[in-house]
Amino acid sequence: MTKKLVLVGGGHAHLSVLRALAKQRPEGINVVLITPSRYQYYSGMLPGWIAGHYTQAQCRVDLAPLIQAAGARLVLDQIVGLDTTRRCVSLTHGQPVAYDVLSLDVGSETDTSWLESLGDKLLPVKPLDNFFSRWPHILMAAKAKQNYRLVVVGGGAAGVELALAAQQAFTGADINGHVDLVASESGILPGHAKSVKVRVQRFAKHAGLALHFARGVGSEEGVLLADGHLLQADQVIAATGARPAVWLGSSKLGLDEHGYILVDKYHRSVSHPNVFAAGDVCARTDAVMSRSGVHAVRAGPVLGQNLMAILSGGPLRSYQPKLHALYLLSCGPRFAVASWGRWSADGQWVWRWKDWIDRGFIRQFSETPHLHAPHKLENTP
Repeated sequence: MTKKLVLVGGGHAHLSVLRALAKQRPEGINVVLITPSRYQYYSGMLPGWIAGHYTQAQCRVDLAPLIQAAGARLVLDQIVGLDTTRRCVSLTHGQPVAYDVLSLDVGSETDTSWLESLGDKLLPVKPLDNFFSRWPHILMAAKAKQNYRLVVVGGGAAGVELALAAQQAFTGADINGHVDLVASESGILPGHAKSVKVRVQRFAKHAGLALHFARGVGSEEGVLLADGHLLQADQVIAATGARPAVWLGSSKLGLDEHGYILVDKYHRSVSHPNVFAAGDVCARTDAVMSRSGVHAVRAGPVLGQNLMAILSGGPLRSYQPKLHALYLLSCGPRFAVASWGRWSADGQWVWRWKDWIDRGFIRQFSETPHLHAPHKLENTP
C-alpha cells in the first residue's frame, strides 16, 4: 500500500530531506511538499544582500530541481490548520491534504505585538519572501527623501546584522539618512560572550549606527523608548522575538509552554509518532536549542533518515545539538565577527569564511543528485 509523506515548509531541514529522498527513496512512497514559494531564501545571506554583496538569486535555492529529483510533488500554498485526528492539513486556497507521515519545517513568526501601532511603517523580517520584496522599495524611498529615518528593533543577531547591513546600504548609496538599532536594557547579542559584544559595538560606533538600550513600543511617529525618547521613523524593521504559528494551538499536538511542538531526540512529536518537526517550529524535551538556522541545517540529514525509517521500518537516529554553535556575524561591509562560546575574532577574513560557507550551502542544494521521474509542479493538492 502506498504511504503518503507530506512535508510542510521549504525550510533548511526539508532541503536535506528532499536531497535524501533524491538519493534513495523507499518504494511505495508518495511525497508532497507544501510551501508558499518555489524558492527557499537563505536567511544567513539576507544581511549580505541588503549591504549589496549578493544578488537576490544568489541568496535562494530553487526547489523545483530538488522536487523533481526527489520524485515529489510541489503544492504552492500555505498551511492554516492541522487536524491530527483526521491526519490532514488545511491550506489557504486548496482542499485539505491527507498524510500518513507529516513533517513540519515552517519556522516561527516575528512577534510584533507591541509595534502594531506603526501600521504600514512596520516591516517584520519574516516571512523572508516579503522582506526581499519590500526592501528595494525602502531603499528607493530613502534615496528620494532627505534625512530618511530607519529604525531596527531587536538586539539579537538578526537585528544587529540587519541594522549594520542597512547602514552599509545607506553609506554605499550616498543616502542622506539615519539608522537606529533598538535593543533592550540588557544590550545586544544576548547569549554571546562579552568579547563578541565589545567587537560588534566598536564596529557599530565606527559605522555610525546609533544604539539605544531601552525597550520601545510603536507609535504613529516611530518608536517610543522606555526613557520617553521618541525615535522618529519613516520605516521600522522588526527583528524581535519569535512566536509560534497560531494554528498550532488547535492542532492537538503536544506543545511546550510557549506553544512550540514538543519533539524527542529523533525530532518526532511526543504526542503523535507519525508527526516530525525541525527548526524554529519545535522545542526539544531533552535539550535546550536556540532558535537558530544552525540547528535546522544540522538536524536536516537526521530528519531525512528518520522519515524514511518510519516509512520503511528502519531504525531511528537521534540528533544531539552541540553545546556551542559557531556564529559568523556580518557587520555590513565585507567584515564579520566570529562567535563560538567564549572565543571571538573579527576581520575581513571572517567575512570571507562566512561567504564561503553561505555560498557552499546554496551550491549544495542547487546541485541535485540523480533524477527520479519528473513530476509536474502544481499549486493545488
